[in-house]
Amino acid sequence: MLTVLARVAPGMPLREGLDRVLQSGKGGLIIIGDGPDVLNICSGGFLLDAAFSPQRLSELAKMDGSIILAADASRIARANVHLVPNPNVPTTETGTRHRTAERVARSIDVPVIAVSESMERIAVYLGSEMHQLESPPRLLNRANQALQTLERYRTRLDEVSRALGALEVEDLVTVRDVVGVLQRTELVIRISDEIDRAIVELGVDGRLVQLQLEELTRGVEDDRRLVIADYFQEDTSWHLDEAMSALSDLATEQLLDLETVAGALHLPDDAAGLDSPLTPRGNRLVARLPRLAPILRARIIEHYGSLPKLLRARAEELLVIDGVDETQARAVADGLARLVESSILDRH
Repeated sequence: MLTVLARVAPGMPLREGLDRVLQSGKGGLIIIGDGPDVLNICSGGFLLDAAFSPQRLSELAKMDGSIILAADASRIARANVHLVPNPNVPTTETGTRHRTAERVARSIDVPVIAVSESMERIAVYLGSEMHQLESPPRLLNRANQALQTLERYRTRLDEVSRALGALEVEDLVTVRDVVGVLQRTELVIRISDEIDRAIVELGVDGRLVQLQLEELTRGVEDDRRLVIADYFQEDTSWHLDEAMSALSDLATEQLLDLETVAGALHLPDDAAGLDSPLTPRGNRLVARLPRLAPILRARIIEHYGSLPKLLRARAEELLVIDGVDETQARAVADGLARLVESSILDRH
């Protein structure tokens, strides 16, 4: 559906043609695709095979029949076509044009666009989905409201993330602290996904929204992965990717329940539940060290196994790790010391 919405976004030729149809007070039924499945449900009309233009689309919409476009919408294949989809396909629509559009989309899985002159709306059908196109000002207003919400959530996420960092260096982390960060991270990502859809629908009008979204979500997905990697318990059937998917698959209502999130991620706990202590592996903290190759980060974390052990390591002890020379060992030790100091200052 996002691919189809990108084709009918403001600034695209197809959207201009659809707007022209509405402005002329006409309706229309347009199928994007001229394969054998589409032709099998076509009756009458005439073969056109002309290059697409908004003007041609609006002129052809003056006829009662449907318009068939090429799969990439670059050409108008047929016009004034009568569509005969399977009448047994279920539909929730009531108008003749929209019932036909939904049945065609469900039958042969091609994008179908219905332009209603009486309701002055454009609806896109694909499979079992229906999406009504909105005007750019309304979309932009909705996107800006979502950006304001996202900004508040990102501010709160940064606060709990800094608090978790301070707790990690003091070895005071509990399940509640970890789940709280992951909950906020996932909510930020879900809000950004909604804004992404609006950006697709906005087309050329969504460029400024895209820049703001990138600024607000920078580093969030990486931090989510690092937090999960620090605390989840891996076994033969439970790896990092499975844990990431488990978090993404939670419904919003489940995500708001900390115990449900902890259970879905298989976080280690005991009778204390959310207040059970956890020990980080050190992925988040080591990832903040500058100019340290990912392979060396992985070796350092694997060698020590936990963040408390790593923080107690001296520079000369790091030299036993394959690939770490004296300069790197000193840089890692000094860098960790600075991060510990800044984390504690943030907390107190």
